[in-house]
Amino acid sequence: MKLIKKILWLAFLLFIAVVLVAIGYYYATTKNVRLDPAKLLLDNKTITVFDENNAPVPTTAIFGQTVRIQELPEHTKNAFIATEDKRFYQHNGFDTRRILKAVWNNFRSRSFKEGASTISQQLIKNTHLTQEKTLKRKLREWKLTRLLEKKYSKDEILEKYLNTIYFGHNCFGIRSATEFYFGKSPETLTLAESALLAGLIKSPNNYSPFKNPTNCQRRRACVLSAMLRNGSISAEEKQHAEQTDLPITPNLGSKNIGYLHFVFDELTDLSEKEGFKVGGKIEIFTQLDQNLQAVLDNCASTQTNCDKRLLSLDTKTLAFKACASSVGNIPRLPGSLIKPLLVYAPAFEENVLSPATPILDEKIHYSGYSPENYNGVYHGYVSARECVEQSLNIPAVKVLESVGVKKATQYLRRMSLQVPPEDETLALALGGMQNGFTLQELTSAYATFANGGVYANGYFITKIRINGKTVFQREVQRKNVFSEETAYLMTDVLKSTAKNGTAKKLRSLPFPIAAKTGTVGTKNGNTDAYALSYTTKDCVAVWFGNADNRFIEHTGGGTPCSILFRINEYLYNNYTSKNEKIDDFIRPKNVAFVALDKPAYYNTHTLSLADDLAPKEYRFSELFKTDCIPTKKSDTFSNPSILPPVLKLQDGTVNIQLNESSPKCYTYKIDRYDYTTHTTLYQGEYFPSFTDNDLAENKNYIYTIIPIYNGKEGQGIVLPTVTTKSGKKPVINDDEILQKEWWEY
Repeated sequence: MKLIKKILWLAFLLFIAVVLVAIGYYYATTKNVRLDPAKLLLDNKTITVFDENNAPVPTTAIFGQTVRIQELPEHTKNAFIATEDKRFYQHNGFDTRRILKAVWNNFRSRSFKEGASTISQQLIKNTHLTQEKTLKRKLREWKLTRLLEKKYSKDEILEKYLNTIYFGHNCFGIRSATEFYFGKSPETLTLAESALLAGLIKSPNNYSPFKNPTNCQRRRACVLSAMLRNGSISAEEKQHAEQTDLPITPNLGSKNIGYLHFVFDELTDLSEKEGFKVGGKIEIFTQLDQNLQAVLDNCASTQTNCDKRLLSLDTKTLAFKACASSVGNIPRLPGSLIKPLLVYAPAFEENVLSPATPILDEKIHYSGYSPENYNGVYHGYVSARECVEQSLNIPAVKVLESVGVKKATQYLRRMSLQVPPEDETLALALGGMQNGFTLQELTSAYATFANGGVYANGYFITKIRINGKTVFQREVQRKNVFSEETAYLMTDVLKSTAKNGTAKKLRSLPFPIAAKTGTVGTKNGNTDAYALSYTTKDCVAVWFGNADNRFIEHTGGGTPCSILFRINEYLYNNYTSKNEKIDDFIRPKNVAFVALDKPAYYNTHTLSLADDLAPKEYRFSELFKTDCIPTKKSDTFSNPSILPPVLKLQDGTVNIQLNESSPKCYTYKIDRYDYTTHTTLYQGEYFPSFTDNDLAENKNYIYTIIPIYNGKEGQGIVLPTVTTKSGKKPVINDDEILQKEWWEY
């Protein structure tokens, strides 16, 4: 018995010691913790955005004015209380019942996914504390929450909470959120609108009506159900609110959505991915070039009676340096901008074709799908390079069919360009799909070519600090999509597009630049126009269109390409002023220029290596991967040969016409045989037509044409026998003649 008492006494003393240590640790940890009323209000010092030089960027426009709690409708207050803290007016800052329930649920699930923070605790965490999850921070949160509850009434706490909470899309406070989402003041919020805003807080990105309307609708229904359960609304009110349409487009206030809009959109995304709360003293670091931003803003102000979006991306760091838009970051159909990404680069990668490969541009039909070229013009055999330069549609569809739609779309997905299964058709080669891509996504994808086939997602934010602690540091995640050989081939083809193709407005720029244009439309008019370029330093994109799909009077090679020129010209001048150079793209060792035979290419549409003796005008050079160089070699000049000439007999006169493909650098010899004599009628330069009117009666004549190059005679061509015998006709069976010698006739 004495032993039991002794054990109990020791246990009691140990308990007291633990309690005293805990109390001591609590007071030691929180002794200097003070509630700062200034932090409970948003001002221009609350959030600071820094540019590439770590200079602050003005951000005054992102805050709404303070809303007094008395000005808000009751259902607005009730929506937030029902969602975030249903016993807000009953507890003293800590909801004990909710804490115990969360502990039990976390114990059962063996996780810490369920929290129990009250509105008071959330306000303290968002304004006074760092994002770290430690016991020390939790103890400070408890003390500050107690101080908050002592100093302010419940209505004052709720007011401060609603005026500082982050609602996504760079909206801090309920006034800016109400204006952005609904274009109105918070005093006039309806029940449906209030429930939508209350539902956003948990995950602004996931529940945004503009990004995820389905999720937003479900979340709003959850808030309304919670309000019904606590008796703040009736079933009829809930039903009516659930049937209210969601807002379709934000109220932007200004037609120029600047760089900061996208910075705060990314902030919302990062907070959810990285698990930190947006609140307190926030410092956001970017690579914004304020001078370049002014150039883009000026270009965006050009009067064109349509929406615009302009982007500039650093191709090495993948940071967006400037951005101007009148429509936000909406997805649009990509048009021909998708061809290099989906069609030609995958075809180069899969060794389906090279830039020189001839493709027949002709009218085609694929089980009901009949694509057409712009203006319905078809060009016969065209090289893959020229197909890209002129943005021809038929060859793009043919190449996609050769690669395979499923295989080609895998390359898109590796560049974060998501294609739903229902869009996996041949029409995708021309940008035919349901939703399309954002200009940010397309710009990042094109930077893959500038980076040797390595993809990384473009970004605005490099680092985020909250209340003095770094909560996010950018680490660019890169992945290989194409080989460096494919990337170089595609880039070289797009350099040709900037010189000779649809983007030729850029041809006067004094540095290496690759470019592509795109236009989306129907016979009734165009809806989208793109112009995009990249160098070893920058990737720049311009889009014209309308959010409501109204027609525009532009094509990608028109005004968008002119604006693209202006931006690149500024970049070049800026680099020059700093003694920097825009370098050319480095050719990989496994890519080589190869001399090809021009007659074979244009006459038989085949790729053959040029004869070593071929004159300059009978060869042309093109790029190949070294393991895809043609193996067949022409002997057009080391072993001269021609296609059979045409022979005609009329009124006692023989006329011989050389095939128009016969090399003009050859010399030619014409021999005539009549069984007894052999006469050389002509030996000299190329002739389009030769006439022999020195024919005797009752004779059979055989003509041979012998091509000669550098003194070496090639294989002679024996022409059909000509007869001047009465009642006889010339022999015209070429095959028979070629099998016999002249004296056999």
